[in-house]
Amino acid sequence: MEKTINAIRGMNDILPPTTLIWQYVEKILREVMLSYGFEEIRLPILEKTELFKRTIGEVTDIVEKEMYTFNDRNDDSLSLRPEGTAGCVRAGIEHGLLYHQIQRLWYIGPYFRHERPQKGRYRQFYQCGAEVFGIETPDIDAELIALTATIFKKLGLKDNITLHINSIGSTASRQAYRQCLIEYFTQHHTSLDEDSQRRLHTNPLRILDSKNPAMQSLIQDAPKLITYLDTDSQTHFELLQQYLNALNINFICDSRLVRGLDYYTKTVFEWVTQDLGAQGTVCGGGRYDGLVEQLGGKPTPGLGFAIGLERVVLLLEQANFLGWQKEPHVYMIYDSEDSFKKCLVVSQKLRDDMHHLRVILHCGGGALKNQFKKADKSGAYIALMLGEQESRDHVIGIKFLRENRPQVLVKEDELIGFLHSIFPEIR
Repeated sequence: MEKTINAIRGMNDILPPTTLIWQYVEKILREVMLSYGFEEIRLPILEKTELFKRTIGEVTDIVEKEMYTFNDRNDDSLSLRPEGTAGCVRAGIEHGLLYHQIQRLWYIGPYFRHERPQKGRYRQFYQCGAEVFGIETPDIDAELIALTATIFKKLGLKDNITLHINSIGSTASRQAYRQCLIEYFTQHHTSLDEDSQRRLHTNPLRILDSKNPAMQSLIQDAPKLITYLDTDSQTHFELLQQYLNALNINFICDSRLVRGLDYYTKTVFEWVTQDLGAQGTVCGGGRYDGLVEQLGGKPTPGLGFAIGLERVVLLLEQANFLGWQKEPHVYMIYDSEDSFKKCLVVSQKLRDDMHHLRVILHCGGGALKNQFKKADKSGAYIALMLGEQESRDHVIGIKFLRENRPQVLVKEDELIGFLHSIFPEIR
């Protein structure tokens, strides 16, 4: 016997009934994005490797260790996208969407990083992201955060997550802070773990992100970025807080919340949960006013966020989320070939006339007793039976599978009205 082939490690199948939760999350995301005036953009999974080297940086873990990169037949270096913002900015520049324009764009799909797989962190993972271009004032920062708050509220997760915000200031103020951090952590070099020692001179802000318990007191005593903010960044951050307060969105000002990439400016934010262990960040975002210019476009303010969908689904599963009801409303059975042909027509008419009715037509034949067993096992609320006698009398038998109610006969031309009476939520 041939050896079976399994999925690649860290690239997981999403199986029923979990797919129903995914469909529900995606439905909420689309509804909220539309309600805030965002338009969907669909981006390639493969991009030129240079795109990520220029945006993320060649000395970052993502580019050095985690990207799936290969040369194609033309010897061009290509990479599976590790994040969404770079591709969205590239598309905006390439298609002339950004200069002197305001754009609200969103996207959803898979991303790829060669990390150690663990709960809530996979090598193929899914994100929903949104980007706003062309607005530099803090009102849009508040609006974008309000959008994320609305998503989590509609998903029923507002009590499971906490908003953290910070400002990382202008490029100049951050450079001054960066140098101060280097000096501080250099004095405590022997207390740094291997990752932090490696990041000390290339990306010292990322040391503040360390989850190493042995380093937490050292990080807590590190200089605070907020004291290095320029006046414009301070005003921007203060206004953002006023807007969030006006919206009754609770938040924590978190001085340790940073971004290690140079193009980020001013606002950064995360939605964090305590319910998923180490993988506590459910959504991360921030302002990146320097990124469009860094990729060759005209100077254009921008900001965005990404939501980790695996983590959202995990939170919903932990909350015993029922999701969309997966069980069919109706299971149709029959007692002959001629009856099956009529069931085929009736079931299709039901789906056409009652768009949200879930109908399973029994296929594969078998005795009525076995068909009723399968109807019951399916979880259907009722079984519709169309036999030779029912066909001659132009009626359909109704058997209630979840209630102790007597079986009834309904005229064919009254079936849809009857189904509306027992499923009033379906239109």
